[in-house]
Amino acid sequence: MADCTLGKAKMLGMRVGTLIVAAILGLLLAVPSSAFAAAPEGNDAQASASANGQSGEDAAGQSGADAAEEQNTSAEEVDGIMVSAEGEAALAEGSTFGLNDFSRAQRGSNRDLDGAYLGYTYYQGSSADCTVAAATESYVVVYVPESAASLCNIEDEAAQDQLKRYFIALDEQSMNGGIIMDDSVPWYFTSEKTFTQDGIVYNFAVEVEERYYVSVIGEDGSDVVSDEANADIVPTHVDFATVAAPDAIDIQLPATGLAALGEFLGQIDFSPLWVTLRTTGVAIVFIFILGLAAAYFSLRIPKRAQDIADAIFTIPMVLPPTVCGFLLLLALGNNSPLGRWFIDVGFPLIFSWPATVIAAVVVAFPLMYRNARGAFEGLDPNMLDAARTLGWSNRRIFFKLMLPLSWSSIAAGTVLSFARALGEFGCTLFLAGNYVGITRTIPIAIYFEWMSGNIDEALFWTVVVLVFSFIVILFINLWSRRTTKYRRGSEE
Repeated sequence: MADCTLGKAKMLGMRVGTLIVAAILGLLLAVPSSAFAAAPEGNDAQASASANGQSGEDAAGQSGADAAEEQNTSAEEVDGIMVSAEGEAALAEGSTFGLNDFSRAQRGSNRDLDGAYLGYTYYQGSSADCTVAAATESYVVVYVPESAASLCNIEDEAAQDQLKRYFIALDEQSMNGGIIMDDSVPWYFTSEKTFTQDGIVYNFAVEVEERYYVSVIGEDGSDVVSDEANADIVPTHVDFATVAAPDAIDIQLPATGLAALGEFLGQIDFSPLWVTLRTTGVAIVFIFILGLAAAYFSLRIPKRAQDIADAIFTIPMVLPPTVCGFLLLLALGNNSPLGRWFIDVGFPLIFSWPATVIAAVVVAFPLMYRNARGAFEGLDPNMLDAARTLGWSNRRIFFKLMLPLSWSSIAAGTVLSFARALGEFGCTLFLAGNYVGITRTIPIAIYFEWMSGNIDEALFWTVVVLVFSFIVILFINLWSRRTTKYRRGSEE
């Protein structure tokens, strides 16, 4: 009767645990979904590039009435401005013009022209007909080319205000943590290709080898981004866009909720997941075998030698992963005898998929070794001696006594080693590099996606790692509880 009751309680506990896990996974998956809906992707990934110079008229493909209806039903409104899901276009209802082909240049570079210093330049594109907004902390300079004068008359204050609102809305959508334009500072509008303010000269549509740039230089020819320059008037970034007629701008509403999540999952590259699972799956086999072997044989050598062996087997756990990767690179690199031998036999190790396995094994091995050795040390030596007196071989004692009695700790060490190999970053990056579909694991993908400004993808892979980690910890807790109950029942 008691066994039946206990069985029902276990069944109920398993069902409750399953529901809790499902609920947590649902909440974790909902995080990127809401993030995607609230923060459409901007153009920050194009920080080194700018507007492509296409005129707004090229995009016209439907009547003004149809365009207005689609804009009213498909646009996301931000402070009265309808902004496209990609953050490339903006339009206000009733306005005579909008902005298209928006991009943001976060950084520029110093450039020379015919041996003379041109200034700090931002790449504009292949067309000179771009509207430019150069931002500093003290003011913003807006250049509108003469080709756009028929749509946007900068002498008109209403047109200036509309242009300012467009740039602020688009700039905010594409900032990705950067500085955005401020409407509380002075805004200067010009159609001249050269504009001077506070000792800084802005040259617009500067042609260099059939490409166009925005050049910023001091009146005395100095570098505006040098250490001696005034930080308040140093450009923070430059925005580019094309002034276009309303019927030439097509604004689509960004997807929300599950639709946004579906779109995101449809375009994401899942190769880091497969590389990680493949690497970890192969690595855990080597970790399991090597960890058990090292734990077993380290207890069969003299005491003094045990201390040395234990230090050698454990040291990867206390060393920084980058140090492990650097040492492995020295040992297996092209300049080492071992590395050259592998190259000669047609099996290069570094910067290949096997290198990811080696890195995972080296870093995660100590966890398996320490758990297995602790379990073996906790066994009753009298029981092992009794088995030997009965004629059992060491092999039979290991597989029939030591492994079954230590299995709880061994299983925990295996799961912890799996989780450590799953999250390995520094050693893998050093030894295997970052090759998409070959050596790019999930931790490496998180780092490089974040560095590229792809916050959504970095967040997605972070959630994946969190889910894996949660499952690992939950498994260890449940296994430990089950083992504790088993031991208590045996003692009673």
